[in-house]
Amino acid sequence: MIFKRVFKWGSIGSLLLFLTLVLISSCVSFDFRMKPAEVETYFKDKGIRASHHRYEQDGRAMHYVVTGDEYKPLVVFVHGSPGSWDNFISFLSNKRLLEHAQLAAPDRPGFGESGFGLHEASLAQQAADIMPLIAAQRHGQPVILVGHSLGAPVIARMAMDYPELIDGLILVAPSIDPQLEKTKWYQIPAQWKVLSWLVPTVLKVTNREILPLKGELEKMLPLWQTITLPVTVIQGGKDKLVPAANADFAARVLKKEQLEMVRVPEMNHFVPWNRPDLIEDAIIQQLERLRLKSNTPL
Repeated sequence: MIFKRVFKWGSIGSLLLFLTLVLISSCVSFDFRMKPAEVETYFKDKGIRASHHRYEQDGRAMHYVVTGDEYKPLVVFVHGSPGSWDNFISFLSNKRLLEHAQLAAPDRPGFGESGFGLHEASLAQQAADIMPLIAAQRHGQPVILVGHSLGAPVIARMAMDYPELIDGLILVAPSIDPQLEKTKWYQIPAQWKVLSWLVPTVLKVTNREILPLKGELEKMLPLWQTITLPVTVIQGGKDKLVPAANADFAARVLKKEQLEMVRVPEMNHFVPWNRPDLIEDAIIQQLERLRLKSNTPL
């Protein structure tokens, strides 16, 4: 996804640009995550206590970060590809959200401190790898999942496989329609041994989980009907990385009464950074629905 705006099929110039980019990238730090000292300073400056947690799931080391009161509803943010937990660091320090929820964000398998470089193609396995976070932090409270880009089908799979533990989904610029997943020309040579050693590790992981994504999404097709919880979809009309028609797919496979659709015609793919208010509002709205349903204070 990261190269989509750069390369066009069949252009020799684009191929040369691709090779130049991987050569440059292989010589610099290129892992899409903040340095530990930067993270520590960020939370210290905001007066917020953030705790790092680690566990092992099916032989893989997993890592996540938590802020807020452990006895409030849990909101979990799942990043896209490439990325890391700190893609949502501003949400974990959001005072409005912290008034109402405990906030957590994992590194997905293969990224950050969750077995960096060891990709996991199976969405079902990714869901299983993240679920111990839910078990550790839930404390009987409702759970809302927020997933951006490739993080969206991961949280959808979590709701399909563990429906009793999930109470709401927020799909942000989601890659969920298998018919819209197309292999890009540059993804194939990036797998060649003669070139792969030049490609930064984080982009290898991205490539190796995106190439089989179409098949993984096809496996989920009969399972969408099992999702009965509230779902909010946030989609930009000018998303150049994930086709906006993915929102139409959500409208087809989910029941109208459970679906809240937020479409912004001028918005691009980078919603967590450009329009965080949309995600924040969606979380608060889902928490309010849960409060009304359970008749307990928000």
